[in-house]
Amino acid sequence: MTKKKIVTFFKSLKFRLIILFLLFGILPGILLRAGMLQAYEKKAVSNRSIDILSQAKILANRVVADDYLHNSTSEVINAQLDQLSTIYDGRVILIDDTFRIVKDTYGLDQDKTIISEEVMQSFYGKEMSNYDSENRYIEMTIPLTDAGTKDVVGVMLVSVSTDSILSNLDYLKTSILTIQVISALVILAVAVFLAGRLTRPFLKISKSIEEIQTGYGSSDLKVDDFSETQEISTKFNELTARMKVLDDSRQEFVSNVSHELKTPLTSMKVLADSLNGQEDVPIELYREFMQDIGGEIERETKIINDLLSLVKMDKSAADLNISQVNMNALSEQILKRLRPIAEKQHVDLVLESFRPVTAEVDEVKITLAITNLIENGIKYNKPDGWVHVSLNADHQFCYLKVSDSGIGIPEESLEHIYERFYRVDKSHSREIGGTGLGLAITRNAILMHRGAIKVFSTVGEGTIFNVRLPLNYIA
Repeated sequence: MTKKKIVTFFKSLKFRLIILFLLFGILPGILLRAGMLQAYEKKAVSNRSIDILSQAKILANRVVADDYLHNSTSEVINAQLDQLSTIYDGRVILIDDTFRIVKDTYGLDQDKTIISEEVMQSFYGKEMSNYDSENRYIEMTIPLTDAGTKDVVGVMLVSVSTDSILSNLDYLKTSILTIQVISALVILAVAVFLAGRLTRPFLKISKSIEEIQTGYGSSDLKVDDFSETQEISTKFNELTARMKVLDDSRQEFVSNVSHELKTPLTSMKVLADSLNGQEDVPIELYREFMQDIGGEIERETKIINDLLSLVKMDKSAADLNISQVNMNALSEQILKRLRPIAEKQHVDLVLESFRPVTAEVDEVKITLAITNLIENGIKYNKPDGWVHVSLNADHQFCYLKVSDSGIGIPEESLEHIYERFYRVDKSHSREIGGTGLGLAITRNAILMHRGAIKVFSTVGEGTIFNVRLPLNYIA
């Protein structure tokens, strides 16, 4: 396995699922093991302490009753003390009221003096018990109390080994560890199996996508093992469908561009061939043909300029040159520039501003968008018609309305008018010099500003374009 494959595996969902299964499968066992061992040790020590204390108290009463502290020759008590020491693998020490060791079952500290906190506390009538897990022993001190006077006449100190408890604990640890190792291996096998089953649909998705890319698979992706993979399949199919539409649109666009650029060139070639094929061409005919050629060149130039504008519009909004623009003055300037065209078409051009409007826009692009809307209203109008432009705003948006008394747009064409090179009336559009790109440019410019455009039209009555632009541009 290469380094790349190893890195890929560690970053994979399968590996993370395996780790997750192992954590949830093994970690509780580890915690349970620690808790069980601790509980066992605590319980075993407690039981051992209770047993020793019970035996020690009986023996303590016997020691006081027989006055063993002053006469330690009793063979019976000595035997019982030795027995207690032997049974519990421990040591018993008897201390009188002078802190002298009267009896030591180990025989090491006989007749020595012992003073400790535990012994002192016992002389005050307290029973003391302490478990030292490191040194493996339980130590307890029992007051020797006179039954008659209730006075503490001595102390019994019992120290017993916990080796047997810890031996059992070690055996239990080993047994549990063995079970845990076996369980971990089983859990690992199950984790690998389940992770493989859970990630298999995603591998199917990847393989299906690869087959679709190479052209050997089905055009649709269908992996419905889980609701999630089914959703991915659905979204992928929607995406491929959308990409197909875009590809078809691109091909159509290229075809339209080729056609639109070729048409003027063909016309110019025909005109030029006609001139070249004639001798002694009259100057009037020559001028007419050259005028026609000039018109075709102008039309070609307009198409190219519109294409360049559209390409610029397709770029990101980062290309916008945003500034504070007086929309009232801008609208008046646009209408002033278009008024000669309107007068030539015998169209009345009117601007109505309801309030001063200042917006953060790219002046060049918005000018182009508004110009296209008004110019279309003029071009596709009726004789003695009108184009009405109104400007308004609220606290958030600028509203521009362009309405005309023109020929209108059929209902079936409304959803296509923003498509590139789409013309409602192809013959009329060519006649007046339309390229079929104006509304596509307008819509892109408005969308780049996070705005919106809507159209309402009735054939034979006219068209209304409503434009909404944010007063403050948000990137």
